[in-house]
Amino acid sequence: MKDFWDERYSNEEYVYGEVPNEYFHSRFTQFDPGEILFAAEGEGRNAVFAAKCDWKVTAFDISTEAKKKAEKLAQKHEVELDYRIGELPDLGFEENEFDAVAMIYAHFPPDIRSRYHELLISYLRRDGLIIFEGFSKKHKVYQEKNPEVGGPKDDALLYSMEEIKKDFGELNFLELYEAEVELKEGRFHDGLGAVIRFVAQKR
Repeated sequence: MKDFWDERYSNEEYVYGEVPNEYFHSRFTQFDPGEILFAAEGEGRNAVFAAKCDWKVTAFDISTEAKKKAEKLAQKHEVELDYRIGELPDLGFEENEFDAVAMIYAHFPPDIRSRYHELLISYLRRDGLIIFEGFSKKHKVYQEKNPEVGGPKDDALLYSMEEIKKDFGELNFLELYEAEVELKEGRFHDGLGAVIRFVAQKR
């Protein structure tokens, strides 16, 4: 997977655009600044936006090319990111370190996904928030009609409502829903798709 993402992010183009995800933008701006962690952040569009909103921003990904692009975007907007490369358990994050975690299209392999979700929850302080958007199992139908809408090809990487409730059930869901959305996020998220979205708070 690292090679796949390094190749995708290796060009000058920001393949998912430079503006933040619409759902993340709409929910994130409701909260006062603090410390936030971005999971599988890619080229940094959401992290840079958060830094511009006066949040202290940390991010991680497996792709070194993603980090280069994110740091270049941060420099363009004159903000700072703490961007780390590697597998989540090895990155040195601590329990109760963050006020928020953003998971925007953070599709982890099924053999590590629940463990990663458990870790991300542990890094949240009490009353901390998770803001999430990811492709749902229903997205396969949209991919068949329009490959340019993007998303994982492997059904096991897509989310179901049952999996979300199982992994994040200890949190208080402020909202949780599945929706059809029109994506306009660069070259690889273009068209109608099916997503799951939620905002949840640690008890």
